[in-house]
This record gives sequence, C-alpha cells and structure tokens, in this order.
Amino acid sequence: MDRITRFVGLDTSKDSIAVGIADDGRERGRHWGAIENAPEKVRRLMENLGPKEELLVCYEAGPTGYGLYRQLTRMGIRCIVVAPALIPKRPGDRVKTDRRDAVRLAELLRAGELTAVWVPGEEDEALRDLVRAREDAVADRLRARHRLSKFLLRHDLRPPMKTRAWSVAHRNWLDRLQLEGATGAVFREYLHAIDEISGRIERLESEIHEVATQSTRAPVIHALQALRGVQEVTAATLVAEVGEFSRFRHPAQIMAYAGLVPREYSSGSSRWQGGITKTGNAHLRRIAIEAAWAYRHKPSLKVTLRKRQEGQSAQVRDISWRAQVRLHKKYIGLIMRGKGGGVAMAAVARELLGFAWAIACAVEDELRKASASAA
Repeated sequence: MDRITRFVGLDTSKDSIAVGIADDGRERGRHWGAIENAPEKVRRLMENLGPKEELLVCYEAGPTGYGLYRQLTRMGIRCIVVAPALIPKRPGDRVKTDRRDAVRLAELLRAGELTAVWVPGEEDEALRDLVRAREDAVADRLRARHRLSKFLLRHDLRPPMKTRAWSVAHRNWLDRLQLEGATGAVFREYLHAIDEISGRIERLESEIHEVATQSTRAPVIHALQALRGVQEVTAATLVAEVGEFSRFRHPAQIMAYAGLVPREYSSGSSRWQGGITKTGNAHLRRIAIEAAWAYRHKPSLKVTLRKRQEGQSAQVRDISWRAQVRLHKKYIGLIMRGKGGGVAMAAVARELLGFAWAIACAVEDELRKASASAA
C-alpha cells in the first residue's frame, strides 16, 4: 500500500464543503478553502490535492449521505465516513466553524483518533430506506389512531364492551357509526387518514417482500426467520440495519452496536452498572426488543414457525431452538428476581441479537464458499 502523506478533512453541508488538510508529520493542519458541494467540484479538488494514492479523506456521517464516499471510492481515493458522536472534543473549546471543523477532522484523521462507520452498499441502503419508510408509516398510523380514539372519547362514543381496539370487530363498529354535520366530517377525515396510511404500509410491505425474496441478502433474511418472533419484516429490518453480520467478530460487538449493553462506571474496587447505553443504532434496538417479547412464552415449534424453518439447515434450526430455551429461561429468571418487563426484554433482546448473529454468520459463510467454488 502506498504511504499516505496528506490527510483531508471535509466538513460537508448541503451547498458547500470546507476543506482542511494535515500533511504527514507534526505540523498543524491548515484550511485549504471551501468548494461547492457538487461532484465536478469534488473531482477537481482531489486532482489539485495531489496523487490519489497519497490521500486519505474523511467526513462526518450526516444528512448528505454516502454519495461523496462512493464518488471518492470510484476515483480510487481512500475515504472513511466518521461517527460524529465519537469525535474527540477539546474541553473548553467554544468556537465552532466549518473551517475549524474541517482542519480538526484532518488532524484527528492523521492521529488515528476517528471512528469510521460502516457504509452500506447501494442495495443495502435501498433496503434500509424501505424498512425505515415502513417504520415511519407505522408511527404515523399510531398517531392517526390516537387522534380518532380521543376524538370519539370527547364525544362519549365508546365501542361495545370487550372489543379489542383496532380489531375487526372494532373496525366494524366504526363503519356503523353515523355522525352528522361538522362532527361527522371530522370523523370521516380521521378514519380516511387511517385507511390511507394502512394502504401505504401494505404497499411498502409488498416491496419489502420482493426485496426479501429476490435480493442478494435474501438467504440471510430467510434464515433469520427461523428464530421465534422474527418474521419477514423483522428479518429484513435486521439485515438492513446491520448489513453484513460477519463484520462483527464477536456477538458482543453487535449488542454494543445496538446500544443494548449496560452502562458501566468502574474505578478501583468499585463497579457500577446501570441501564443500557442506548448509544448505537436505535432502529436495530427497537426491532430487537419488539421481537424479544415472543420469548415470554414457553419454547415450542408451532405451525407458523415450523413453516418458516422449512429448507433451513440443521445448524440454523438448532440455533433457533437453543435461543427459545435460553431466552425464555432468561426472561423468567429476571421476572422472578423482580425486574420489570422492560428491563427483562432489553436483556432478552441483547442475547437475541447474539443468536441472530450466529445464524447470519453461518449463512454468509456458506454463501462465500459457494461463490468461491463457482469462481
């Protein structure tokens, strides 16, 4: 590998990019200037900075996405995307400008003090956008349902006793309601909003199903569904948020990536552990906790789970069964010790990610072997 002699920090925004440079050695970094955030301007900048083999570029992950990373990679320039929350901060530094940030990035890059994030491929990013769009739609539907239910409560309109909210019986009751005037208009608009969002969710789930069965990640998505509580949308979300599971060398790393490990403060002989860090991928953490609720029930192989396991290897089925036994025991043990349901589910979700990691790594290893033999 060629020796890197110039470290470049880019402070990106929607319209412009501030450029900081730190040359190899111990001299302070310097501000090179600012350019328009456009592919052609970026190309000219890199040509002016020197041979591409001697450059290492970084910028912070943010709303501008990974387009800049992909452009630089196609140009043959090494680039990393930096985790903003893990950038070292100087105590007492109260001046923040694009110029200073770019120079600081270049200096920290030279010192090796920056933590890179995983950059998804275009196919992975498309799946991630898809599952997050569905997640947003589900949240929108929940808010719309709350608006309607509180509207009906204000008008003392209550469903029949023992009718579960938003069940078929509840929807039939809503359809039979006859409200007049302005009140009726509001009711119909609220109900129509729920129907519109439900239609959007169905369309997104249809797209997720197509990706989950036809993309290069399909074998991993299918294998993860062997786990209890992990159906197609959940499996697709896990794959979309994690990408390649084998990039984590140990399951503890994926647990930390989801922010499901406990906080800790230890000094000398004292050791304190608190709640989970919540420092990591919030989407992955949410879907793992949601799936973990299935392990409240005793281990069993019911029809739907058995059907999802069809065609899976004995290794995958064995991991799935061991997950059921261990995680149910974990849940019961925590509840018997007086822990709340939320705490118990966070602990179960943490270990569930470990079992998902084991299944996905096994499948990815088989895929790599098949690809190597085909080549």
